[in-house]
Amino acid sequence: MPLEKQEEALKKLATGYPVQYIIGDVDFCGNIIKVNESVLIPRFETEYLVENLLFYLRRYEYENPKILEVGTGSGCISIALKKSTECSIDAIDISKRAIEVAKDNAQKNNTEINFICEDIASFTSKNKYNVLVSNPPYVSPNEEVDEKTKYEPQNAIFAKDNGLYFYNLILEKCPSLMASKNIIAFEIGKDQAESIKAKALSIYPKANIIVRKDINNFDRYLFIINE
Repeated sequence: MPLEKQEEALKKLATGYPVQYIIGDVDFCGNIIKVNESVLIPRFETEYLVENLLFYLRRYEYENPKILEVGTGSGCISIALKKSTECSIDAIDISKRAIEVAKDNAQKNNTEINFICEDIASFTSKNKYNVLVSNPPYVSPNEEVDEKTKYEPQNAIFAKDNGLYFYNLILEKCPSLMASKNIIAFEIGKDQAESIKAKALSIYPKANIIVRKDINNFDRYLFIINE
């Protein structure tokens, strides 16, 4: 890196600018994922969302599932799933710039994913999906966050209704999008499990709901299993 760019990078770092944006990519589940200010920086916690979902796909014997990812961002989740199991994936995001990054990442990682720029609120599909996975915005607007996140797209971090808005919206859409046998997989905020579980049971009263913890022992992943 030329000296001028090094000095510019150091100045940015001194303000708390994310080093991942300066480098330009991150490792996610063994895949190199391009990142810039158009997309949220993938966190290592989200790798466990992928790992757990792959476990449940095997456990419940899903073969060639049709997967929908809501809020794909950089495309890291869909890319990791596509490279780890036989499946077809539609991945949606409201951000055109995020979709452009995701398409670039899919191409660089030799994965075929159907990216769609659309709001989940208006999304419809002729497909009936076996799996829905999402790491949606879930931070309440009045919640304190790391100062460095100010450089990331704020609509990928914050959500109204105490951070529950997108979970409720996605779950309300599920009956029209999902096959009768399905798995719905969420990354969640540490205090949101009971609220999301109650909403899920109001729609799928017979569902098996599993909450898994992250490495810090916080509730972080919620799986809704409909057999």
